[in-house]
Amino acid sequence: MRDVADLDIHKTGYITMGHALSTLLSERDWILADGATGTNLFNMGLSSGDAPEMWNVEHSDRVTLLYKQAVDAGSDLFLTNSFGSNASRLKLHGAEKRAHELSRIAAELGREVVDRQDRKVVVAGSVGPTGEIMAPMGSLTHELAVEIFHEQADGLKDGGADVLWLETISAPEEYKAAAEAFALADMPWCGTMSFDTAGRTMMGLTSADMSKMVEKLPNAPLAYGANCGVGASDLLRTILGFTTHGTDRPVIAKGNAGIPKYVDGHIHYDGTPELMADYAVLARDAGATIIGGCCGTQAEHLALMREALETRPRSDAPTHEAIAQALGPFSSAVDGTEKNAGSAERERRGRRRRRA
Repeated sequence: MRDVADLDIHKTGYITMGHALSTLLSERDWILADGATGTNLFNMGLSSGDAPEMWNVEHSDRVTLLYKQAVDAGSDLFLTNSFGSNASRLKLHGAEKRAHELSRIAAELGREVVDRQDRKVVVAGSVGPTGEIMAPMGSLTHELAVEIFHEQADGLKDGGADVLWLETISAPEEYKAAAEAFALADMPWCGTMSFDTAGRTMMGLTSADMSKMVEKLPNAPLAYGANCGVGASDLLRTILGFTTHGTDRPVIAKGNAGIPKYVDGHIHYDGTPELMADYAVLARDAGATIIGGCCGTQAEHLALMREALETRPRSDAPTHEAIAQALGPFSSAVDGTEKNAGSAERERRGRRRRRA
């Protein structure tokens, strides 16, 4: 990363190119990120099957409200409404040529919210997966993936995003393509993957695999971690995997607000604000630095998460049993790592032998 003196100063006086986040990371031992994008936009009237990114133009006031709600609830960082604003996903809506435009506007709306704050808040340009399967299993080549991600990254950069935020990735090849694209855009970034298959990503990566991959990247992220997945319990088990196998690089935890349930024709998440407050503290104690929510997480969740992080003392890293007791049972008996690849009982016996 270039020296601070070489960077441009945004009109607000804050240094862009990731130093808004770098500064917070140097000043604080935890940072509160935002909550869900889709859940909150659906609550504002978004219809299933519609592209949320089109709202950046059609309902910009609601997107601005989404950002503002997170900041007002205490978030130090929020993601832009640009998860699917890449050419591959927008092609499904006949808007593939608008990838740069919609990404730029998503970040511009975020900058407008941040410019009105009297504290440091980071605009993180959300970048989701392309929706395609990469070669050799699929038809998406590395070169095309880099091109798709680069176009979106440039749009977010032009709109004033402080940092790019890759999220909900399953394939290591796609993660690496995005990292290369972000280097071409000359933007710092963070990146999370979704571990939703017995502690692995859909493409089989474990937390240990991801930690090793991140450190080998020529353009490594400022922070890495996990988002979405199954539930808060499973995500925290993955966070413990990062802190066990990873380095000192900051870890991100962005878990869902409980488990989704289909009620009266709509998807609802059963995680209460109180549960998410417990999750936030456990995530911090497990070693996460950037802590937020994913699907189902709303402003009322964020407010209690902020209060809990500010008022509850730091403790030792939680055990798997403590996580399950506080947040609910894990969805599988294994967490995806080689160390714990057996049954839950075998894991307990192993811990007893190590203590002996």
